[in-house]
Amino acid sequence: MNGHSISLRPLQLGLSLGTSLVVFYLACLALSIVVPDRGLHQVWLQFYPGFAWTPLGMLIGAVEAFVYGLVAGLVFAPIANFFGIIRGG
Repeated sequence: MNGHSISLRPLQLGLSLGTSLVVFYLACLALSIVVPDRGLHQVWLQFYPGFAWTPLGMLIGAVEAFVYGLVAGLVFAPIANFFGIIRGG
């Protein structure tokens, strides 16, 4: 090891995770439209309060997906940095 540690930036990680979750959310919505009624709607209702099969409900779900990713990054990065999980090679 060279003694240099790499630290995660909480906001950058949160924005990356939030954007990724929105992309996955939209892909799942597209799959639900192509292959209807496979029970996926129960998961949407459970993890995305306010979700409905309306344009407003889908927008609410996308916003919630982004917020979930943002919060995950903002919480995980400082914890990982504190414990020194991320190290330079």
